[in-house]
Amino acid sequence: MPLEIGKKAPEFSLFSDARKEVSLKDFRGHNVVLNFFPAAFTGVCTAQLCDARDNMGAYEKLDAQILGISIDTPFALSKYKSENNYNFPLLSDFNKTVTKKYGLLLKDFLLGMHGVSKRAVIVIDKNGIVRYFQIPEKQGDMPDLKKMREVLETM
Repeated sequence: MPLEIGKKAPEFSLFSDARKEVSLKDFRGHNVVLNFFPAAFTGVCTAQLCDARDNMGAYEKLDAQILGISIDTPFALSKYKSENNYNFPLLSDFNKTVTKKYGLLLKDFLLGMHGVSKRAVIVIDKNGIVRYFQIPEKQGDMPDLKKMREVLETM
């Protein structure tokens, strides 16, 4: 299902880097920013998530919960989170169910790898409605995180 502004965000439950189940509905009443990223320990993915880490104060003021989502295992995500001091949950979509549900399955990544999440940022409001999303055309490009924060400030 392709994402649509103004439509309800697809519900999901995934295991976190701490191996605890986390559901989108857990954050109802708060804004949520989903950071889909292709793979842990890669340059652009790390920059995308470090931006979220470094701007956590701004997100907290906007009552926004950050969630990172990739197809990496919870074990790899735990190591990745520890090495980069991320201050938000990283969720494992190892079976690609959420990636497919959100229309973000990238068929060809690099080095002949298939089936990772596209890079994307998605803003979901306190009622579970999609208010903004961006999927860069090239996976090596960063989403416009400034624009995403501007949208959050208007909510």
